[in-house]
Amino acid sequence: SNFILANAQVRRGFPIVYCSDGFCDLTGFARTEVMQKNCSCRFLCGTETSEPVLQCIEKVLDSRQEYQTEVCFYKKGGAAFWCLLDIMPIKNEKGEVVLFLVSFKDITESRGKGHPGDKKEEKQRSKKPGSSHLRAARRQGRTVLHRLSTHFARRDGSEMKINRNVFENKPSIPEYKVASVEKSRFILLHYSIFKALWDWLILLATFYVAVTVPYNVCFTGTEDSLSAARSTIVSDIAVEMLFILDIILNFRTTYVSHSGQVEYDPRSICIHYVATWFFVDLIAALPFDLLYIFNVTVTSLVHLLKTVRLLRLLRLLQKLDRYSQYSAMVLTLLMSVFALLAHWMACIWYVIGLKEIESNDPVTWDIGWLHELGKRLEAPYINNSVGGPSIRSAYIASLYFTLSSLTSVGFGNVCANTDAEKIFSICTMLIGALMHAVVFGNVTAIIQRMYSRRSLYHTRMKDLKDFIRVHRLPQQLKQRMLEYFQNTWSVNNGIDANELLRDFPDELRADVAMHLNKDILQLPVFETASRGCLRSLSLHIKTSFCAPGEYLLRQGDALQANYFVCSGSLEVLKDNVVLAILGKGDLIGADLASKDQVIKTNADVKALTYCDLQYIGLQGLCEVLQLYPEYASKFAADIHQDLTFNLREGSEMEVGVAGSSPDLLPHPQPRSDGGAGPEQPLPRIVEDEEEPDEVFQRS
Repeated sequence: SNFILANAQVRRGFPIVYCSDGFCDLTGFARTEVMQKNCSCRFLCGTETSEPVLQCIEKVLDSRQEYQTEVCFYKKGGAAFWCLLDIMPIKNEKGEVVLFLVSFKDITESRGKGHPGDKKEEKQRSKKPGSSHLRAARRQGRTVLHRLSTHFARRDGSEMKINRNVFENKPSIPEYKVASVEKSRFILLHYSIFKALWDWLILLATFYVAVTVPYNVCFTGTEDSLSAARSTIVSDIAVEMLFILDIILNFRTTYVSHSGQVEYDPRSICIHYVATWFFVDLIAALPFDLLYIFNVTVTSLVHLLKTVRLLRLLRLLQKLDRYSQYSAMVLTLLMSVFALLAHWMACIWYVIGLKEIESNDPVTWDIGWLHELGKRLEAPYINNSVGGPSIRSAYIASLYFTLSSLTSVGFGNVCANTDAEKIFSICTMLIGALMHAVVFGNVTAIIQRMYSRRSLYHTRMKDLKDFIRVHRLPQQLKQRMLEYFQNTWSVNNGIDANELLRDFPDELRADVAMHLNKDILQLPVFETASRGCLRSLSLHIKTSFCAPGEYLLRQGDALQANYFVCSGSLEVLKDNVVLAILGKGDLIGADLASKDQVIKTNADVKALTYCDLQYIGLQGLCEVLQLYPEYASKFAADIHQDLTFNLREGSEMEVGVAGSSPDLLPHPQPRSDGGAGPEQPLPRIVEDEEEPDEVFQRS
């Protein structure tokens, strides 16, 4: 994890364009102190550093070759450490060396334990390109580059990564080129068409279970009913197999994490599924119907155990949000739930009538609704158990009664006669009244209340499309506008924080602003600021968003703000030369200019991935510093050190002069980085304007 990347196409100096956090921890230098310095690392030299080794390193860089050696470097605090230095040139797809990957490994302890007489032999052996030590270090360096490459998402849905032949045993040079996103062949995308169709199939299977399980529990008490139940054994087992297969697929289906990123890692997917829906799905998929195949006597207890499959209905709640934007789908689901409730109550109504007949009560057994139905159909019950209407007629009569009771007060042709039946009828009518009041009478209010934010989204999206159509914007510009709108909405859900907090008192607004902007306010440049100064600054901080391929700033623009990168990656370009690669925690902008002076930018800033940014306007910053003059001088002195890259025109010359100063050296050793030097173009790897793959889309 200790490495730097340097621009290999600048003829002189090979400036550093990226350094890892591990390198900063190892050397004690901050990223702002390392950027744009010479990758020969003379700023790490001291009295014990071998000058011939440094000259050899510079010679290898000029010839763009691989090299590995052991050298004594010094940390910023002056402490010496032995380092295994590995230099690897990185080619683009044209075969040109565009970057140097320089990795550092602290070997102070292992070198101290080794025998002094073996050091010269180890050094000679380490230089052999075929040695196992060199191959191991090279493989480790390529792995580091491969991990770093995931930050460079391109607009065609690809990532920057190493070529396949890097992982072979032969000592080949890694390539800096475009390749497709790596994911397992057996990982299923949660937004794919197949997954959407599969979810609909599982939803239909869930409704099938919700209908058949209560029916089998209540209506399969006789031999004829048992044979009827056996007739559905094929469909029941098919549904069970679907549920089991759904569990297997869920272990290989991507999901959106809390941070809004799509998770492809199989281990993370398994942990997430086990922690959420696995046990519910597992209980609902228990294969009770296999008992029929082995001719096991099926009792009513087994049918009652099968009611645990109704837990699959909880999955329906998970999908309501997905279908919530479709009004017709919501009404369909509501009607389906209403019909399902009527079906369940019909099953209970039949059981109540059957128990009244089987109770042998001389007062009530012959006045129950089921007994009355049998007499009307000329199929009366004999000896309290034999005879009676068919199961089909009894179910239809039960469903007719429950639906008429839920939707109205009934018609009296199927009525409650016994006390138990009357109590159930009262409950049914209360539930029917509740269904009318909550569902049918307030369907419009429910939809508006649940989807008001989504309705606002569709309204604004329609306005945007109308604007594009009226002004006849080109397709490319239209796509960029739509993509930006969709992604900014996914970040803030259409909520304007400034508009929301406008009516709150200044004290409360300042506290909320300090919490929202705590990352940028924790920068070292603000450490000496008073709490009052920080509260004033927080009110001037705004948030911004940048999509891959979009330019945050263009060369020559008037700089209006300093930007802090909250997440994502950006690159600084000048004449198609990569000057710096910015990531989370970096500050980019300019120091304060004199009054009424316009600051012009000296480079382009382009987003590589989706980036969340916070920025503070230079005008607002100057207003706050005027209120706190005791902090203004300290800020003006410290801002140079905290800027990862200074965008003010003319700052390159100042950096070049400062680069020759030995003040930052841990030991009095002459420095030869000499600034960035003349710059040669670094070819851009991807400049297309295609849409990003959904792997980079936010949830």
